[in-house]
Amino acid sequence: MRPKIVYVDVDDTLVRSAGRKRIPIPLAIERVRALHQEGAQLYLWSTGGGDYARETAIELGLEGLFTAFLPKPTLIIDDQKVMDWRGLTHERPY
Repeated sequence: MRPKIVYVDVDDTLVRSAGRKRIPIPLAIERVRALHQEGAQLYLWSTGGGDYARETAIELGLEGLFTAFLPKPTLIIDDQKVMDWRGLTHERPY
């Protein structure tokens, strides 16, 4: 059986920013940890880029849970619309 593949966003998903202060979002962090325990393959991505995603994972103590750190795409080339991808679910963890 294929593992669950999960792409997790950084800003306003794992952390919120208030000026220079970064505030972790506990429910989202718990969900990421639970998905990892369930065997999901996790990727952290952000419009801020892969390095920014990695730095955030380190800050939150989650770096070892992710397979890779990626920038969010600006273009997806596929024969299907994203909304038509089989098995794709959008989840808000809070």
